Amino acid sequence: MKLLLIGYGKMGRAIEAQAVARGHQIAGIVDPSRPDVRISNFTPATVDAAIEFTHPDAAYQNVQACLRQGLPVVCGSTGWLHHFAEAQALSQQTGTPLFYASNYSVGVNLFFHFNEYIAAKMHQFGGYDVRVREIHHTQKVDQPSGTAITTAEGILRYFPNKTTWRNEATQAPEELAILSEREGAVVGTHIVTYSSAADDIELKHEAHTRDGFVQGALLAAEWLPGRQGVFGMKDLLGL
Repeated sequence: MKLLLIGYGKMGRAIEAQAVARGHQIAGIVDPSRPDVRISNFTPATVDAAIEFTHPDAAYQNVQACLRQGLPVVCGSTGWLHHFAEAQALSQQTGTPLFYASNYSVGVNLFFHFNEYIAAKMHQFGGYDVRVREIHHTQKVDQPSGTAITTAEGILRYFPNKTTWRNEATQAPEELAILSEREGAVVGTHIVTYSSAADDIELKHEAHTRDGFVQGALLAAEWLPGRQGVFGMKDLLGL
């Protein structure tokens, strides 16, 4: 495959290394450090799929540009989902597929799946409160993480006593607390805790390296071309 990398930070470099190892070709790299290279320089004839990992402030513009150029795009940037409905509409308008996930790790997406299953069961028995905790490296810009938001939304979907989430500790029974911490070089840890007077139950995912995120993003890029619509990891993994 011919891949366009948008963003050349830690994730972009890791994707480049694994893509080349899998036999793919890097058709170009779009990054502020390379001001002469733009998404508009590329077409479906030169790029099979774009992989976008940048900054919340730039992500939607990059996704728009890819869809308008007819480039299937895999986006891993978080913090831009207030524009997601617009991106869906543009994908439909242009007939160009968009793949979005807040986290591309296969393990994390199984964590999402089990999180929803546990939430659906826990509310039936009562007596438990629930909270989400996320820990990331100090360079992570958005807070809470996209993965934490997806986790919280999964709980809200199946735990009707909670109606909204709040990014801080809260005593309001209808609010789900997301506690965000930034420390050191932590790749990403997410913990869901159910607490009662009698016991605690925890579901935890801890990433040791970025390899899982990179592998998932490449799987998505390999799977996306030739499809139409907006997709996510549930589609890719059949969950």
